[in-house]
Amino acid sequence: MNQTTTSRLIQAGFVAAVLLTWVLVTSTGLINPIFLPNPVDVMEELGQMIADGSLWADLTITLFELVLAYTAAVVSGTLIGFAVSTTRWSTRVFEPLFAAFFAIPIIVFYPLTVLYFGLGPESKIVHGGMFGFFPIALNTITGFATVDRRLLLLAASMGASPKQRFVRILFPAALPIMITGYRMGFILTFLSIIGSESIASLAGLGHRIVWYAEALETPKMFAYIVIVVLLATLLNTIVAALELRRRGA
Repeated sequence: MNQTTTSRLIQAGFVAAVLLTWVLVTSTGLINPIFLPNPVDVMEELGQMIADGSLWADLTITLFELVLAYTAAVVSGTLIGFAVSTTRWSTRVFEPLFAAFFAIPIIVFYPLTVLYFGLGPESKIVHGGMFGFFPIALNTITGFATVDRRLLLLAASMGASPKQRFVRILFPAALPIMITGYRMGFILTFLSIIGSESIASLAGLGHRIVWYAEALETPKMFAYIVIVVLLATLLNTIVAALELRRRGA
């Protein structure tokens, strides 16, 4: 049995143990169902939401916000990161600034985004883009700044044009580090979207979780939590597969 199979079995065993514990503590009455409903009730509520279509509107809004926020983070982070990395002076000046801003809990700026953009999707997109921007920009700076300049000089001495040096040397050398930034940015963007929806929003998965929590409809609340967990797992798996594919390319 190889290591990959062993890892998958351990992961599956952990999930099964969590589910079994959940069933036991809720079936025996150790925990009040108001605080932790039985997983059977949660799955019934989830099935009902899927059947009557009440889930799809919130899911669509969250995915819409995520796609636009992440796209904005990728485009701005890549372009600005590359621009900063073009000279050693700009790298020394701006990389510490970006790192310092990245260390700040960006959630403190969410009230400002709500003030400026309202409770609709716009504030979630801006906030999510801010979260995803910094790891992408920082990894882009690092990726391009750490390329061995001797390779570029050698290529230039052999008559390679700036475009050829970028396409054949600079970009391929920086891409593995950039991909790490893209994955980090994606995870942070998704977390910020769900978090901001739960704080102040009119719709979305995070908004609905808080809505049902305040109404003490915990089976429905947990059904939405299950959707968020499954969605996060699926999206992260897709991003990780793309990362492995690009690294192996």
